[in-house]
Amino acid sequence: MKYAFWTGCVAKQGAPELYQSTVASLGVLGIEVEELVGGACTGAGVLTERNPRLADALNARTFAMAEQMGLPIMTICSTCTGTMYASHERLKDEAYRAEINEILAPEGLQYNGTTEIYHLMWILVEKIGLEKLRSYVKVPLSGLNVAPFYGCYILRPSRLMDPQHHDRDTYLEQIIVALGANAVDYSGATKCCGFPLTTMNRISALKMTGTHIAEAKDKGADLLVTPCPLCHLNLDGQQVDAAKVMGRSLDVPILHLPQLLGIAFGLDAKDLGLHRNLISPRRIFERARRMAVTSS
Repeated sequence: MKYAFWTGCVAKQGAPELYQSTVASLGVLGIEVEELVGGACTGAGVLTERNPRLADALNARTFAMAEQMGLPIMTICSTCTGTMYASHERLKDEAYRAEINEILAPEGLQYNGTTEIYHLMWILVEKIGLEKLRSYVKVPLSGLNVAPFYGCYILRPSRLMDPQHHDRDTYLEQIIVALGANAVDYSGATKCCGFPLTTMNRISALKMTGTHIAEAKDKGADLLVTPCPLCHLNLDGQQVDAAKVMGRSLDVPILHLPQLLGIAFGLDAKDLGLHRNLISPRRIFERARRMAVTSS
């Protein structure tokens, strides 16, 4: 099982613990990857609004690189995944793809429309399978209540993000349960974290962030897990300010999906970059270890 690994921007800059924990977890899962080191930013949807042709050219360039490698793309960012899927859909038009390929031609690149794109979350369920995923668990997360947080881009529009009707909007819950934890049901799981509003209306963004975390906490969540690093930047990085706006304590750790996997796989906290999370998940890590020892 090998993929062209699209890390996205945030995992190499704003949230390097995501890249670190992904590499560590892939080693356990037996997934081989080759990084798309020459790829450009997907545009994160923002560029698409301003200049969709440029955004499609950038993504087509990445798709063409993956085609040359003969590999499907694996992403670890919901925003990248959603943006790529939107470009992928537009590039199905052969005439439009030919126009975009003229832009790529000076680099000797051509996109033929065959690239497949998978988020790691999808690979865990659809390619590895939940039963095999359970077999990698060394530290069952028994007794932990984990709230899923999908964010916007990996679910919408459903006709693009789940064309085969795999119920991808339940994958986080399925993975949480497979790792031995309890999945917390709350309405904020599929709502926007507020990140797109941060530079335009910070207070509203913080209210959105705080509302989701508070609801999950009130439903008994010990932590939240997300497949989107931009959501993580908001839920983790802005949580202290969100608590002030909400006028209440939050203090809920936010984990990247590979960090949660790594804890269940028995990997070291340092290898998962847990020290980089602003709301410390150390107590969660140690609690999971203690419970695993007690139950063994």
